Amino acid sequence: MIDAFQGSYGRTSLAAKSGFNASSVFASLWSDRAQSQPEEFPLACEYRIQRPSFAFIMLGSNDVYHLDAFETQMRKIIEFSIEQGVVPILSTKADNMEGDGAINATLARLSLEYDIPLLNYWKAVQPLPDHGLQEDGVHLTWGANQFDDEYAMQSAWAVRNLLSLQILDLVWKNITPSP
Repeated sequence: MIDAFQGSYGRTSLAAKSGFNASSVFASLWSDRAQSQPEEFPLACEYRIQRPSFAFIMLGSNDVYHLDAFETQMRKIIEFSIEQGVVPILSTKADNMEGDGAINATLARLSLEYDIPLLNYWKAVQPLPDHGLQEDGVHLTWGANQFDDEYAMQSAWAVRNLLSLQILDLVWKNITPSP
């Protein structure tokens, strides 16, 4: 997977910015003006420029203040991705800022409904110190991507990246025709 997707790891998506929620990816106000077309929203710009086969959709922590819009916006993201020929891979979030797990439950339900992959990140970080979260209960603990280093694998960052590679491998093998 590392070789197959070389060049995809060291860049930040045009649809990913600090503070983004599920609505932000459709707001042209947040587009990179140097790369986007007039009125193009961040997700459309990302897909037009990168032409991905798969897209990890990792949103939700900043949606706790807009729970009423989250599911509708996630449906738009999923449907737009599929229309663009992109397989969306949903990911649950590590935190539970909403207090009742509603966002992760919504993501799991949408994954089943649309029959698309789900990375259960929340479950994966539960055994980590402080469930992989910094003192604020939202931000992930950081560690180097050294997947054979026991210390590094105690960080939510490294666990997320390893799980992302693993699910990408699984999805790739299951939808890419064998030679």
